[in-house]
Amino acid sequence: MRRPEPLIFEISKPGRKAYSLPALDVPAKSIDELLPQGELRKQPAELPEVSEVDLVRHFTRLSQLNHGVDIGFYPLGSCTMKYNPKINEYAANLPGFNRIHPYVPEDLAQGALQLMYELQYYLAEIAGMDHVSLQPAAGAHGELAGILIIRAYHRSRNDLKRTKILIPDSAHGTNPASAALAGYTVVELPTDERGGVDVEALEAAMDETVAGLMLTNPNTLGLFDENIQRIEKIVHDRGGLLYYDGANANAILGISRPGDMGFDVLHFNLHKTFGTPHGGGGPGSGPVAVKDFLEPFLPVPTVVYEDGKYRLNYDRPHTIGQMKSFYGNFLVMVKAYAYIRSLGPDGLRQASRDAVLNANYLLSRVRDYYDVPYDRYCKHEFVVAPLKIKKETGVRTLDISKRLLDYGVHPPTNYFPLIVDEALMIEPTETESKETLDYFADALIAIAKEAYEDPDKVKSAPHTTVVGRLDEAGAARNLNIRWRKPE
Repeated sequence: MRRPEPLIFEISKPGRKAYSLPALDVPAKSIDELLPQGELRKQPAELPEVSEVDLVRHFTRLSQLNHGVDIGFYPLGSCTMKYNPKINEYAANLPGFNRIHPYVPEDLAQGALQLMYELQYYLAEIAGMDHVSLQPAAGAHGELAGILIIRAYHRSRNDLKRTKILIPDSAHGTNPASAALAGYTVVELPTDERGGVDVEALEAAMDETVAGLMLTNPNTLGLFDENIQRIEKIVHDRGGLLYYDGANANAILGISRPGDMGFDVLHFNLHKTFGTPHGGGGPGSGPVAVKDFLEPFLPVPTVVYEDGKYRLNYDRPHTIGQMKSFYGNFLVMVKAYAYIRSLGPDGLRQASRDAVLNANYLLSRVRDYYDVPYDRYCKHEFVVAPLKIKKETGVRTLDISKRLLDYGVHPPTNYFPLIVDEALMIEPTETESKETLDYFADALIAIAKEAYEDPDKVKSAPHTTVVGRLDEAGAARNLNIRWRKPE
């Protein structure tokens, strides 16, 4: 297959422009008086100069070359790149939501406040918690809020000796970062032979200096921890709290609740679990939920209903403070609200069941061609590794992922979790059909065979994309993301 012509970025030509401004309708003298002279440019900014048609074609072509969940399969493990229902986008674009100003008086924002109040209730019920704040702007932001709540709780009891947070070695990288940012020392716990927390190591590490344990369940291996009740007892009996990283909650909706497992505080990723866009389609939202005894420490403001009206409550003397300007990413909340209301409890439960079914089906298709480090039924995702392939052919995980691009599929997560050598972390989500899963499985199997028949073909992939094999190490060392006017 012939590679398409290279994409031309430098299309700027002097004198061309893609806009037409109306005539100046205020006296030029008044502008000079209003603007600080020291801040004015002496010369125009050196920006690209292109016509409107070239500008539109350039960005439209870029969008067509980009991959996304509306274009094709996106099995990015641990990130839940599920299809985003368009009814959610419709709801978020309703004028009463889309055009509301954050400073509008509460009397004129009752509909928005009601939506936020009800979303708090739905998320609390789904989580098995008692109270929710919608304030955090993303998953890691929710993690930080949750850990700050744990810190505030211990400080309120004058228990200042608790300076450590326990985190499994399979955790998301944001977990130790959030704990460290909150001022804690991170202690890593090993994984046992079944892919869960090593309970003996937890027993040894859990003492009066530990503030809590951060845990994802199911974890980044896609495995539900069989010892969760024992883990909960160890942590609570010694005065610590349990934090639930909700990144993998897509596997448990309506089936199990973190609050019922014994967790005290958690965050949800609305983009991973409740159908709102992820990454470039963002922004995100990371609501934090707590049990009753932690409610005084929630961020401000919270949405309350009093005397027949909804209002924002800032009067919280023990709060950890405000995590974000205004009240969180409101339109993301609207999309998550629409997702929950359109599916209902039965639909949410079915989504998780389908996600687990799809993952186990896909694992069953590829397990004979790739190594399975923890050979158990998985939940919503799983990890395999081409260890035998690498040893016998030299083809590595990165090569396999690059070759997948030739099949029109976005690669899975590479080299994570770190405890699995050459990891391929795969999450099919509930929204993909059997035909799509079979196509992906067939591609992985075909590449495994190619590794033996023509390893150089795999090592030099991709071959059909606009941009070929990149020097990724060189690109990282010589990062260039700024347009400069050609000399």
